[in-house]
Amino acid sequence: MNCPYNIALNTNGNHRYNPDIHHRRTIRRREYDYSQRGAYFMTICTRDRECLFGEIVNETMHMNEYGRIIAEEWAALTEVQDAIEIGEFVVMPNHFHGIIIFTVDIDDIDHVDHTVGAIHELPLQEQRRKMALPKVIGRFKMRSAKRINLCRNTSGIPVWQRNYYEHIIRDQADYTRIAEYITDNPRRWVNDSLHPDNDNMCPPTNPRRGNS
Repeated sequence: MNCPYNIALNTNGNHRYNPDIHHRRTIRRREYDYSQRGAYFMTICTRDRECLFGEIVNETMHMNEYGRIIAEEWAALTEVQDAIEIGEFVVMPNHFHGIIIFTVDIDDIDHVDHTVGAIHELPLQEQRRKMALPKVIGRFKMRSAKRINLCRNTSGIPVWQRNYYEHIIRDQADYTRIAEYITDNPRRWVNDSLHPDNDNMCPPTNPRRGNS
């Protein structure tokens, strides 16, 4: 599992991916430029850990209509800008894991999507420029939630929890570990901290405001 781009540029800090830690809390940092070239591992949970997207049968994820919407909208992120690519991802019954890659710095985030307005409230252009990743994720959450609510005739009902969790991928070894973790996620479902029969809920982190 090779990252198609050189992601060694993400060298601010010395975090290493550990699913027992990073699956449960964010390491998002205020000073980090989330518009710069690199790869990011994302975890996004449904509201109240509700199983909306399908079920695991014999250690295999079987997506329902809503789950297929999630997969389609994640794949559609590559159409937002030429600089966006996606790596491994998996739709789980009540959460989503995926790798998103910026092949170059995304300086003009206003061209990512004009429909995600929360970022425009930031007062300084420099702050806004660093928000490309949360803006792209906000687009994904908003569009997928809107489509799901149209399907189930529940306009305005939240699909996702307000926050999300990201890990800045440091190097090829980090990418490989994370890609394997994503691929293996359905097999580990029974013991997953996000399984509804387990005690650990998605923990609170710094929320991203939005309509998703």
